[in-house]
Amino acid sequence: MPFDSISHKRRKLLQLALPSLMLAGLPRAQAAGFPERPIKIVVAYPPSGSADILARMLAVHLSRDNGWQVLVENRAGAAGVIGTAYVATSPGDGYTLVLGSGATHGSFVSLYPLLPYDPVKDFLPISNVAALTSLLVIHPSVPVRSVQELIAYTKANPGKLAFGSGGNGSNAHLAMEVFNYMAGTKMLHVPYKGNPPALQDLIGGQIQVMVANMPSVVPFLDGSGKIIALATAALKRTPVLPDLPTVAESGLPNYNADVWQGLLAPAGTPPAVIATLNAGVRKLMKKPEVLEQLRKMGAAPVDNTPAEFAAEIQSDIKTYKTVVEATGLKL
Repeated sequence: MPFDSISHKRRKLLQLALPSLMLAGLPRAQAAGFPERPIKIVVAYPPSGSADILARMLAVHLSRDNGWQVLVENRAGAAGVIGTAYVATSPGDGYTLVLGSGATHGSFVSLYPLLPYDPVKDFLPISNVAALTSLLVIHPSVPVRSVQELIAYTKANPGKLAFGSGGNGSNAHLAMEVFNYMAGTKMLHVPYKGNPPALQDLIGGQIQVMVANMPSVVPFLDGSGKIIALATAALKRTPVLPDLPTVAESGLPNYNADVWQGLLAPAGTPPAVIATLNAGVRKLMKKPEVLEQLRKMGAAPVDNTPAEFAAEIQSDIKTYKTVVEATGLKL
């Protein structure tokens, strides 16, 4: 997230948490006979968004490489809460998984006082899959072509521009609220039922600004002028668009809207099943074909153990709490 101190805290928390979790990360015997029927990955967002694209890529390769049958089911609503809550109450047998994110298993703890699931107690981490880079994009009707011009225009026209997101409390929502906070600007939030409909309204001009993950945005950066990318919303430039500056180097130091997406199972899932699923995912993260697909998506592969993933989630919950308190964001 956007502050040096927060990044430092995340590293320290991870360093402190890992030693106590090392035993949980040791390899275990894989589950004999698992899986005996189709595995379902629940995506808590609409089709064609970044989570959906990543989940379907995982399903294809897990099925092809392991002889499993892996399906994807979209259960969108409430910025990911509905689908995630559904998996939290599913049987802990390894056959119903969720592709969680830094929103569903991080920021929502601080943003939603009545969250219908506990991201720590109700789930068992399998593996973080990828860190997704986002872009700050605008509709071409907005008379700016840089982050600094956007800040100046917004300050001169407070409340005139509207930004879209996949729902209240979503990663895209939080990213733009942090932008407003750091830049001293005021843009109005328009929540949607997922990022794809928000992106469509951006293309149509109903909203003017958005922070969106690269997998869903890149197809529209084809020179047609449907949308314009102002900056990469990460600390480093992306190799997919190497000439595009970052928001951080464009006037908002340390701004970072990268998000992770990883697989989790309901609490109660046997350790041997978690180990089998983790081994299957980590095998994919070493395949050149998968790595190239992730690169084109603007995603960096994450190859870790359940214990390491659990530590990341705990760290994110604390980090987002700091950000929410600093911005004063309330839902």
